[in-house]
Amino acid sequence: MGEIFDYADDLGPTKVIHIHEPTHGLKAVLVVDNVAAGPSIGGLRMAPDVSTRECARLARAMTLKNAAAGLPHGGGKSVLFGYPKMPREEKERLIRGMACALADIEEYIFGPDMGTDEECMAWVNDEIGRSVGLPREIGGIPLDEIGATGWGLSHVVEVALEHCDFELEGASFVVQGFGAVGKNTARFLTDKGAILVGVADSRGTIHNPDGLDPG
Repeated sequence: MGEIFDYADDLGPTKVIHIHEPTHGLKAVLVVDNVAAGPSIGGLRMAPDVSTRECARLARAMTLKNAAAGLPHGGGKSVLFGYPKMPREEKERLIRGMACALADIEEYIFGPDMGTDEECMAWVNDEIGRSVGLPREIGGIPLDEIGATGWGLSHVVEVALEHCDFELEGASFVVQGFGAVGKNTARFLTDKGAILVGVADSRGTIHNPDGLDPG
């Protein structure tokens, strides 16, 4: 446990739970960082190289972000060891199993993150009724479709430009990672006149100094 508590403080973490069911291939970690403002909310991240330390630091980031946004929630995070592009049936089985394992931890609310999406949150909701970022079909807001996180990043760029000596119009930029976040960020920035000249993701890299169409 020392690997995550080398920077613990009065804020947390308040709870760390390791889930390990070898016969089902389920290995996961939940970190509830702080619940002073209310139940913690944080995404479920899925990747083969996640760690307890990463989970703890992401949970702390969620504590700070939720507080900065004035939300009645603390910060938490969960990570699931595995390849997010595994067969859908296997992924569903693991996520449903993880949700059931954490059914009694009511101070944590699941959300989507890297390697998971709205459908994954629907599986969690079906099992324990405690997730956000749900599909439109069951009452959620299609965050990936509208590009909510990408819009947030494009707005951050606009704020940062107030402290820089160049304009967004005509500026070149590259994006690393071209999923729901990266693609929509590129779309919003190009709509504002910036030029997308390079994209890289897990499948390869493309570059064009004259500009790329993010669509």
